[in-house]
Amino acid sequence: MEITIKSIEGLREGAREFIKRMGANRVFAFYGKMGAGKTTFIKALCEEMGVTDVVNSPTFAIVNEYLDGEGETIYHFDFYRIRRMEEVADIGYDEYVYSGRLCLMEWPELIEPMLPSDAVRVTIEEQPDGSRVISATL
Repeated sequence: MEITIKSIEGLREGAREFIKRMGANRVFAFYGKMGAGKTTFIKALCEEMGVTDVVNSPTFAIVNEYLDGEGETIYHFDFYRIRRMEEVADIGYDEYVYSGRLCLMEWPELIEPMLPSDAVRVTIEEQPDGSRVISATL
């Protein structure tokens, strides 16, 4: 899958397209440089799925929980501040990731050994013209 978002105005359309292609996958690991748009894209995904809570990066909390428009839980992780794998285990990582609920992860490279084998790796790359290319193998 490859989706190009040319401007902020196309963000919601890109999120809708991504949702259509998610299939039965439940764990999505978002890779990209600082400022690539990981949080912004996850926010758009959540909004398109009917989340009415404020969606922001759980940098200090590590995980935020949201309810989508169907009342289903979405887990949003940010591993940027993780320094040891034990920290991830201490938050109950396995219970979240193997719950069958949608899990959206920022900075997954910091916990790579703990990612489930079926996690979908999503890359967000900023292009010279400011557009973003979102790619994943589903």
